Amino acid sequence: MMKLFTTPWMTVPVGAIVYLASTLLFWKTPPPPPPAAEPARSAQTAASWEFSNPEADQLIAELKEEKKFLALRQQQLDDMASRLQAEQAELGQVTQTVQQLQVEFDKSVVRVREEETPNLKKLAKVYADMTPDTAATVMSEMEDPVIVKIMLFMKESETAAILETLAKKGQPEAKRAAAISEHVRLSTSHKDPAQ
Repeated sequence: MMKLFTTPWMTVPVGAIVYLASTLLFWKTPPPPPPAAEPARSAQTAASWEFSNPEADQLIAELKEEKKFLALRQQQLDDMASRLQAEQAELGQVTQTVQQLQVEFDKSVVRVREEETPNLKKLAKVYADMTPDTAATVMSEMEDPVIVKIMLFMKESETAAILETLAKKGQPEAKRAAAISEHVRLSTSHKDPAQ
């Protein structure tokens, strides 16, 4: 049998068997990959839109808060606009009422002035019939606008005599006489043409 193993045609199969046996003995399998390597590979294979970025999440949260704030501010502005419209409508009504009252007041003033004119003419005649000293004494107790109205219906000579008597009563009364003269000069009322 040894001869059989020594023949040249047998060396090839024996060499192949020795090669296979040694390969099987020294063959090593690679170790399994570590468990942490799996998530990294799954993250690489995950879809591109499925990622988490803390800065982006914070920006999204801030944008949501800003949107809530803007919605609240818009609601406040809308409420204020509706209140302003209501107040403008109320102001328009009050303005119309004031204008109507002004027209009525103006009519009343005209009526009072029309009724006052005959009374002022009578008073002017009464003071003209008094002595200038007595008329000045009585008029010194009146208010200046009333004196001016009465003097507008008096003759210039009668007015001059009363103002002269009033001025002779001292410095304060002289200043008052000057003020009354100025008011008579600036008065827009005119004397009755009949006088």
